[in-house]
Amino acid sequence: MTERATALQAALVARGWTVTTAESCTGGMVAAAITDIAGSSQVFEQGFVTYSNTAKITMLGVAPETLDAVGAVSEEVVREMAQGARGRAGATFAVAISGISGPGGSEHKPEGRVCFALASDAAEIFSETVEFGALGRAEVRRAARDHALDLLLKAAQSG
Repeated sequence: MTERATALQAALVARGWTVTTAESCTGGMVAAAITDIAGSSQVFEQGFVTYSNTAKITMLGVAPETLDAVGAVSEEVVREMAQGARGRAGATFAVAISGISGPGGSEHKPEGRVCFALASDAAEIFSETVEFGALGRAEVRRAARDHALDLLLKAAQSG
């Protein structure tokens, strides 16, 4: 994790870019990984932990209609989370995460399903769903954190 965050910081600093996070199931783990690195204030000003639907609506501007239609663990919602976080923070990149860490889940949204979105100045917001499986709450959250850092690192390195 430290290597990912260090490489991310270096890529962002080299280009004068910044990043913000919009996290649900990871509860701030991505922001913590970024800010664990000395000098992170050059690239990270703020992050959003929006665990509840109300927080997603009030802090990030997620449409209540989207949440009602597809639920919080969906690519539609994480795209809105990423867009809202990027706009509110004024960051170059925003990563958003929402998922089912466990224990539990359902037939339609099983434990280990995590949705990610990455917003930048590109017209299209990238989103994907990753099925980590029923690894247990701590492992799903760690895997989601690492995947989000990888998405940010790839974006920062490719420009």
